[in-house]
Amino acid sequence: MFRKLLILTLFLSSLLANAQGLIWRTDINDAVTVSSEQRKPLFIFFTGQGVGQKFQNEIFATRDFEDWARKNVVLVKLDLSDPTVSEVIKEQTLRLKNAFGVERIPQVCITEVYLRKGKTSFNKLGLMSDNLSGIKSWISECNSIMYKE
Repeated sequence: MFRKLLILTLFLSSLLANAQGLIWRTDINDAVTVSSEQRKPLFIFFTGQGVGQKFQNEIFATRDFEDWARKNVVLVKLDLSDPTVSEVIKEQTLRLKNAFGVERIPQVCITEVYLRKGKTSFNKLGLMSDNLSGIKSWISECNSIMYKE
């Protein structure tokens, strides 16, 4: 009986581990490599200290977003107020924010990445804010940005 309970516990814990959160990269260089390998655009979430939790609670914490993100994008979270990152990384994040035209945070930039001859170039597809109503319309807007015709 104990053995069956132990096996059941291990099985359930492995299911929960697989179902838990998405992988949010915090190193843009790592994200660029993964994006290039997987041929998926970057989904860069610019955030900072004291920023509201609307994205996290109403968008990123949903099963719909998790399913969509796994299939479509490489997630990147760049925190402009993270005290654990070096000054070089902070400056790099600020340059990216400005290059993509992010004027307020939190905001998401969806961009394609190209690696050619050791150089990285970006093709900004669009910016997303937290002002849409509901996860379905938010994902629909992301798709329209990513799959313009």
